[in-house]
Amino acid sequence: MPGRIEQMIRHVYWEAGAEGFVIGVSGGVDSAVAAALCVRAVGPDRVLALSLPSAVSAIEEIEDARELCRLLGCEHRTISIEPVLDGFRAMPGYVETPYLLGNLMARARMAVLYYHANRERRLVCGTSNRSEYLLGYSTKWGDSAADLQPLLHLFKHEVYRLGSELGVPQRILQRPPSAGLWVGQRDEDELGLSYEEIDRALASLAENEWKARDEVEERVLSRVRSSTHKRVGAFTLPSEG
Repeated sequence: MPGRIEQMIRHVYWEAGAEGFVIGVSGGVDSAVAAALCVRAVGPDRVLALSLPSAVSAIEEIEDARELCRLLGCEHRTISIEPVLDGFRAMPGYVETPYLLGNLMARARMAVLYYHANRERRLVCGTSNRSEYLLGYSTKWGDSAADLQPLLHLFKHEVYRLGSELGVPQRILQRPPSAGLWVGQRDEDELGLSYEEIDRALASLAENEWKARDEVEERVLSRVRSSTHKRVGAFTLPSEG
């Protein structure tokens, strides 16, 4: 499996005439696997890993991201996005809720990644997996934005399996998935289902022409349908004449 993904990464890299990749590393499994694949594909000297914490980011996750990059041999930088968020907080009429702030965080992080990519003639490598992509569990123009998405064909359980194969540290593999949007935030708590249940339901739905057969599949299918706009881009009216 990793060989074909690495070939795709190299193809995009060569075709773009880029100097390398920029990737956000959070201390989670998706970014760890994507970073490892980029390093294997083009070499550690062409991969820049950025940790972009906010005030609610866990220190141990940043430390794990730093240790991962040390093992991979790629450059790692830590840049707080709090000054960017403070700029939004100064905006007239600003209101802060976990949902609104979480989306700002995701979009601020992607803006920082693209700034470094533009400055150094690199491409931004995304870290989205198929499970979250189909559920729409991402921020439009935030973590779903990238120049390539090497994990987009892999369900969450497949990302874990690949991470184990690539030697991702156990601390990262064993950490409960979290987008780091607030203290104690956990993906599965927000989704209301475990990734095991989600992956099983998605596979069953795909095999049965997207017709739900039980309550879990109905819940998953509802999320897939309601997030269609995140996968097809902007809706436009047909042109006249």
